[in-house]
Amino acid sequence: MFGQKKTSLLGIDITSSAIKVLELGKRGDRYAVEAYGVQPLPAEAVVEGRIADAGEVSRVVKRAVKQSGSKVKDVAVAVSGASVITKKISLPKGLSNRELEEQVTIEAEQYIPYPLEEVMLDFEVVGPSKDDPDAVEIVIAASRRENVDTRIELLEDAGLKVKVVDVEAYTMENVFPLIAQHLPNHGQGMTVALVDIGATITTVNVLHDGKVVYTREQSFGGRLLTEDIERYYGLSYQEAGQAKRENNLPEDYAQKVLSPFKRTMTEHITRSLQFFFSVSRQHDTVDHIVLAGGCASIPGVATMLEQETGTPAIVANPFVDMLLGPKVKAQALSSDAPAMVTACGLAMRSFD
Repeated sequence: MFGQKKTSLLGIDITSSAIKVLELGKRGDRYAVEAYGVQPLPAEAVVEGRIADAGEVSRVVKRAVKQSGSKVKDVAVAVSGASVITKKISLPKGLSNRELEEQVTIEAEQYIPYPLEEVMLDFEVVGPSKDDPDAVEIVIAASRRENVDTRIELLEDAGLKVKVVDVEAYTMENVFPLIAQHLPNHGQGMTVALVDIGATITTVNVLHDGKVVYTREQSFGGRLLTEDIERYYGLSYQEAGQAKRENNLPEDYAQKVLSPFKRTMTEHITRSLQFFFSVSRQHDTVDHIVLAGGCASIPGVATMLEQETGTPAIVANPFVDMLLGPKVKAQALSSDAPAMVTACGLAMRSFD
């Protein structure tokens, strides 16, 4: 959304802890991972989805692209759901594009609490209205112009050109068919909770039949585990983070620090799902839970969550059935896969 594109796009996911870069190709009917890179960000460069230090983020983007070895300069990037207002409306079918734009602008003024000149606005015709045979259903998406412009400018400073600015929730819809291959009946007719646990934010996306019906962000993530390590072992925050990444911690780490964090994470996800059930008119259960984000790679999390909720749970890996380019190391990609879900959804915009 918010832009046009051409064939090859580099998916760039800007999170609070890292820059993740992914280039996909196609060989016949199979996707191929041509290049990818992950570079850590300083702790305060991105705060809860807001770019706080654009210069530093731009520098890290350059390092991640260089690490990946990709030569693609056109990119797709996303803004977080918390910074986007979306609304479904119905309009008469048969309107021209110009008439649609005029009507969407009029409707948007009712739902967007900012002057329209301060936002980036886009819309998409989803299909026929379920309630009115003479109408079509349209999704409006809007974000403060500064959220979009900051990302565009820092990526241009890194020598790249933004072709697509997407919404994170919609990248999940894009990548979901790859994850659904490992669900019963390829996820058809199922209600699936895709839970992305990042460094500071956990995002719960609930999809029904592959379409997002609910999304909510909450403050919780892997940074809390780093802080637990910092306190328990008397390390600096940087030392704790390095020890966590390198798996270089004392023997009692798994029992004394990691296990309590896993329980807390499981309880947090369970409460988030209960909140969804309480506000949903149509869903009081989910058929499957898919874990994404860096914390999804913690051993045993899916099993613990499945035992706690009674709902089957798996760890997301959209690359299982993909070919790998010569620049890509299979073991490293497998380890990083759960954290690359958003980048994968962005890179797949190349094939829309």
